[in-house]
Amino acid sequence: MFQINRRSFLSLTGGIALSGAAGARAAVPDRPPMRTHEPFTFLFITDTHLQPELNARSGCHAAFVKARGVAADFAIQGGDHVFDALGVNAGRATKLVELYKRTAEDLTLPVHHTIGNHDCFGVYTKSGAEPTDPMYGKKYFEDNFGRLYYSFDHKGVHVVVLDSIGITPDRLYEGRIDAPQIAWLSQDLAAQPAGTPIIVVTHIPLVTAIEDYAAPPATPPRHHALSVANAYEILPLFDHYNVIGVFQGHTHILERVDWHGVPYITGGAVCGNWWHGTRFGTPEGFMVVDVANGVVTTRYETYGFKSVDPQNT
Repeated sequence: MFQINRRSFLSLTGGIALSGAAGARAAVPDRPPMRTHEPFTFLFITDTHLQPELNARSGCHAAFVKARGVAADFAIQGGDHVFDALGVNAGRATKLVELYKRTAEDLTLPVHHTIGNHDCFGVYTKSGAEPTDPMYGKKYFEDNFGRLYYSFDHKGVHVVVLDSIGITPDRLYEGRIDAPQIAWLSQDLAAQPAGTPIIVVTHIPLVTAIEDYAAPPATPPRHHALSVANAYEILPLFDHYNVIGVFQGHTHILERVDWHGVPYITGGAVCGNWWHGTRFGTPEGFMVVDVANGVVTTRYETYGFKSVDPQNT
């Protein structure tokens, strides 16, 4: 009997979509014809993890300088701007975000921001912060970067940016999109003209095979943190719309998994392996995304960073 494991299945399904997106999309019959749109390019820059240590500032500077040389309309920051606001005091968290903002001036592009788990302040009890702190949790991100989830239109394409961070009662984080946001997403998608091409952005992946790439940890995690635990509530929504790409961060790898004709693309990391080299073979870098004729085409740009403390995984 022919047998196939999950990793091989994901590879094969990805190959189908890469060789013929139209054929893969035909598996879901109720999507309307694609509306025409103007072509454009944007940057997906995720997981900068900016910190004073490990030459991270100079690394981000180099990445942003290279990025601004690309003829792009805008950038999307895919989350985890700093490292780390979860488990530090207010003084350290404030210094980190100020450092990020100063460094990001190098980019000189309009930027749309996505919340990452490390962009939440004081959630870990070791931070010494209390939930009553005015910066606590996601308020830190909102005060510095704006809305937690939102959408915008660009040249005939609708872009949706999600908040995939759940904060648990025991003060940890998990991948989760809450009920009010799911209701908002459903309404936002339904409000678009039929056939509109749609791009979705999330920090924690909706679809990934990351757990297949290494042995499981000796101690199982207390919460579902590598992907969105309730992705099954989100994915069926996309069957009815022309979602041409879902861009994801968090895992610091380059990966594409195609499901029901939708490419789920994980965009590496500016910081690579948290400024320690490569992560499952993915070096420090960012993604350039060309959008044309209802299709996204990506390439990964590295920028020559050399870790002072390589710990490649």
